[in-house]
Amino acid sequence: MKIALAQINTTVGDFAGNEAKILDAYRRGGAAGVEVVVCPELATTGYPPRDLLLKTGFIKNNLALLDRLAAATGKVGLLVGYVGENAKRPGRESTNSVALLHGGKRLATRAKTLLPTYDVFDEDRYFEPATENAPVEFNGQKIGLTICEDVWNDEDFWHDRRYRRNPAVELVEAGAKIIFNASASPWHLGKNQTRFEMLQRLALKTRTPLVYCNLVGGNDELVFDGCSLAFNGSGGLIARGELFAEDFVVVDTGNNGLVPPDSSVDEEKVFKALVLGLRDYIHKCGFKSVVLGLSGGIDSALTACLAVAALGAENVRGVSLPSQFSSQGSLDEASALAERLGIQYDIISIQPPFEATRAQLKAVFEGRPEDTTEENIQARLRGVTLMALSNKFVSLLLTTGNKSELAVGYCTLYGDMCGGLAVISDVPKTIVYRLARWINRDKETIPAASITKAPSAELRPNQTDQDSLPPYDVLDGILDAYVVQGRSAAEIVSAGFDEATVKRVVRLIDLNEYKRRQAAPGLKVTSKAFGVGRRIPIAQKYREA
Repeated sequence: MKIALAQINTTVGDFAGNEAKILDAYRRGGAAGVEVVVCPELATTGYPPRDLLLKTGFIKNNLALLDRLAAATGKVGLLVGYVGENAKRPGRESTNSVALLHGGKRLATRAKTLLPTYDVFDEDRYFEPATENAPVEFNGQKIGLTICEDVWNDEDFWHDRRYRRNPAVELVEAGAKIIFNASASPWHLGKNQTRFEMLQRLALKTRTPLVYCNLVGGNDELVFDGCSLAFNGSGGLIARGELFAEDFVVVDTGNNGLVPPDSSVDEEKVFKALVLGLRDYIHKCGFKSVVLGLSGGIDSALTACLAVAALGAENVRGVSLPSQFSSQGSLDEASALAERLGIQYDIISIQPPFEATRAQLKAVFEGRPEDTTEENIQARLRGVTLMALSNKFVSLLLTTGNKSELAVGYCTLYGDMCGGLAVISDVPKTIVYRLARWINRDKETIPAASITKAPSAELRPNQTDQDSLPPYDVLDGILDAYVVQGRSAAEIVSAGFDEATVKRVVRLIDLNEYKRRQAAPGLKVTSKAFGVGRRIPIAQKYREA
C-alpha cells in the first residue's frame, strides 16, 4: 500500500490552523498518488489538550472539524486523530480516537485501548479506553488502526508491562495486514533508540508492515520530535521522517529498499529539541521576541545561542546587569557573545538600586551581618529590571538556570527565576558544557573563558558555585540516580558516591520543591523533568533515611 505520513506541527486549540495543515497534507497525498494519508494523534485538537477536554464546546468544535475533513475526502483515505464521544455509560465522556475518512464520510473509527497515566501523561483522567478493536476493510485489505501507546506494550520487548493487552498483536491475529499508528510521542534523550527498537521488533514479530506517524513540535513543556517510521514485514526500515521538523513522507509498504536510521549525536538532538520547543512556545503564545540576562557565564550563553537559532538575532535582546561583584572578564565575555551572535546588547548596572535598597534596610538590619539576603537582593533587582524590559517591549523573559541548580535550589525566587520560559531547566550542568562545546565545534561562538572558568553567581567577592555545591559531575550523577532513576539514597551510596554528599544533595532536592513549583515552565529533554511529570507534595515530612 502506498501511504503518506503527514508529520505536522499542530497547536492545541487552533482548529483552523490544524485543519489547514491536515488538508494541505491530504492534497499533497492525492498529488503523490497515495492510497491513504496518515496524520498524528489528536491532530484536530493538538496534543495534549488537557483540561480543555472538559469544555463541551472544545469537543464539539473538534467534531465539526472532523465532519469538514470527511466531506473533503475522495478516493484517497485520510487517517486522522480526533476526540470522540463515548456513547456508552457509565464511563468518561470522551475517547482518544482515530477516524479513517474516505469518499466524503467516516469509513471507520477506532478508540485508543491503552491510556498512559504516568510521567507527563494523564489520559485516564479524560478518556474511556476501547475494550475491542477489529481490523478495518480498506481498498481490499484489512488494516489495523492503533494510537500511540497501543504499540508500547509488547511482552517480548518490555519486561515490566503496564497493561495486560497487546492491541497490535491482537489486530494481526484478527487478520490485519498492515498496522497503522497515529502518535503523539514526546521526546527525551534516548527515546529515539528505544522507540526504533520497539517498533522494529514488533514488525518483525508480527511479520506485518508497521506505519508510525508521529507529531512534531513544542506544546508547553513537551517537545515532539517527529521521526515518523515505517517498517516492512521483515523489520526493515523503509521510511523515516525528519527529526524536529515537519515532514511529508511517502512510502510503499511493498518496497524492500531500506533507509538508514537517524545517526545524529545526542548534543545535536538536545539542541534541536530546545530550539523547536523555544520557537513554538514563543510563537504559539503570541510573542515575537525575547529578552534575557547575559552574565558572561555558560548557562546564559547557551540560552542566548538557542534563542538566536529559534527566533533570529533580530528578535533577541541580551542584557548585562553588573554589580560591584561582577568581574571584568564576565562583562567582556557577555559583550563578546552578543557581538558574535549579532543580538541587541544593553548594559544596565544594578549597583545604584542595590545601594538604595541597602540604605532603605540599614536601620531594620542594624547589627546583623550581610549574608545571602544581600545576594538575593541583587538577583531580585536583576529580575525587576529584566521584567521591566519584558513588559515595555512585549518580549518574553527567558530564565537561564539549569537543572542542576534548580534541583538543589541554587537559584533565587523572584530573581534569576523570573521569566516566562525556563529554557534549559531540564538540562543538567554537565550537558550544558557538552552543548557549549558542540556549538563551538566549528568556530568559537561562546567565548572559551565562559566554558573553562569556574562557574559563579558573582554575588559576593571571589564566589564560585563549588563553595556551596559538590562538583557538577558528582551532583549530576546523584541527581540522575535520585530524580530520574528513582533510586534511594542508600542505593546511590552503594553505587560509589560519598554518603555525606548524597545525604546533603538529596536533602536539598527534597527541601526545594517549593521553589520548583513556582518556576517558569521548562522544556523537557530528559526522561524525568521537574514539572507536570513529577508531582511531589511541598508540605510533607517524608525524608530519605
